[in-house]
Amino acid sequence: MPGMIVAPQPEAVEAGARVLERGGNAVDAAIACGLVQGVVDPQMVGIGGFGSMQVFLPKRGVHKVLEFFSRAPLAATPGMWAEKLLGQSRDGFAFLLEGGISEAGHLAVCTPGNVAGYAEALRSWGTMEWRDVLAPAIAQARQGWMVRPHVHWFWSQDQSASGQVNTVDKLRLTATGRRVYFREDGTLKRLGDTIHNPDMARSLERLAEGGPELFYTGEMAEEIAADFKANGGLITLEDLRAYRPSLADPIWGAYRGHRIATNPPPSSGFAMLQVLHILEHFDIGALPHSGTEHIRILTEAMKRMTIDKDHTISDPAFVPVPTEQLLSPAYTAGVADGIRRGDRLRVTRLERKTERDTTHVSVVDGDGNCVTMTHTLGSPSGAITEGLGFMYNGSMSRFDPRPGRAGSIAPGKRRASSSAPTIVFRGETPRIVIGAPGGSYIAPAVAQGISNVLDFGMSMSDAVAAPRIVAVSDSIDVSNRIRRDVTDELAAQGYDIKRSAMSYAFAALHGIESLDGRLEGGADPQRDGMALRVP
Repeated sequence: MPGMIVAPQPEAVEAGARVLERGGNAVDAAIACGLVQGVVDPQMVGIGGFGSMQVFLPKRGVHKVLEFFSRAPLAATPGMWAEKLLGQSRDGFAFLLEGGISEAGHLAVCTPGNVAGYAEALRSWGTMEWRDVLAPAIAQARQGWMVRPHVHWFWSQDQSASGQVNTVDKLRLTATGRRVYFREDGTLKRLGDTIHNPDMARSLERLAEGGPELFYTGEMAEEIAADFKANGGLITLEDLRAYRPSLADPIWGAYRGHRIATNPPPSSGFAMLQVLHILEHFDIGALPHSGTEHIRILTEAMKRMTIDKDHTISDPAFVPVPTEQLLSPAYTAGVADGIRRGDRLRVTRLERKTERDTTHVSVVDGDGNCVTMTHTLGSPSGAITEGLGFMYNGSMSRFDPRPGRAGSIAPGKRRASSSAPTIVFRGETPRIVIGAPGGSYIAPAVAQGISNVLDFGMSMSDAVAAPRIVAVSDSIDVSNRIRRDVTDELAAQGYDIKRSAMSYAFAALHGIESLDGRLEGGADPQRDGMALRVP
């Protein structure tokens, strides 16, 4: 069987494909791809970020989830920002604080996990050496990279109306950011401009030579800790030395005769499964896709998911998450009965809309090994240690600054994640390997992508490109390809409709379908990516 890799960045997909062509396995390819993603999409992900991956290696009997989420600094306390709370983003992703201190700058950063996660995946399941897997990212960083449409769009978004810090302001926060991302006249680099970041190239070379421990216990760790101390951040050498990734079993759901494996909390796989378990009680495939009734059912299922997720999502090492109850047939059947009756849920938040800062890679190799990895900066903090080149995550904004809640701050607590890297099985064989970047939109987007294949018989490329909706607030957000007569009918039923200007909107699905030894990949057109088949 051939292999395939799909991701939002063409340069990264090529790097992963070359690894497969050289005889590397799906894990090797995913990590090589992921490291290049951190070079060519450095506000989405990088070695200052975090993530998780689901790994299925049938010939070795391996099916695990590797979690390398960022952790709150050990000096953090539950009530340290309680008096600074202003509100919450409409999508529920971020809590907004005075001065944007949990979004931008060194205070916004949680202990990064990507370097530890990549290294652990290679040690446990890869076939290539650490330095060899780093080589494509080093070469790309030395060569430079061209600003692509989605990168420039993301940099240019004005989020001020939502109370959030604009990415362009984060880019100019440090001397490195001003050198790398702006022209000599002080204007932001434009579509087609080349980005050169020699400091990042040197950091990757140092990691290739010194190993991943350099980041957590070696000279680079000392440089990171000194920078945070000098700039009022909370990350210390103790945080870095204490960091460890974790290993978990996937959680399981079922849909249309298929078994679905996804990541457990603090990921949002359970939220994605809950949407599907509610939809299971309806004959979705008999409805017109993106018609009024289809969207109404999706809306109420997503609102139930959102309410439950807002109240329960947490690091289960600190707060138990009632996954089994939320996915149980009795509970989801009750939700479905309410939808049939016309019940309408309300999603309430501390509101005062945005695409989130994440990326994804799906890989299947010639031996049937599957990897689906979502990794991210959460949101970029803008903080860059002089001489290191990479930007740190801005994950502290995801924690609830109000003490005593599931998502409250706690020292060493893993940041809750919206990711849902997923594998759908037909019997014992993977049929769909899928995931997406997109913050709070990930779970509903992945559920819709799976439904598009299993309910509507779409190909993978059609499934990731089909019009989507999300209902993670008290409105229905629709892409601009949803018919206006449909949204008029929904508005007449009392729904608040918010139409996106984007034809392809709400997370960015990237998936692979395997049927009878034939692989088909789909890269969401809203990003700049592609799928490559490797003979």
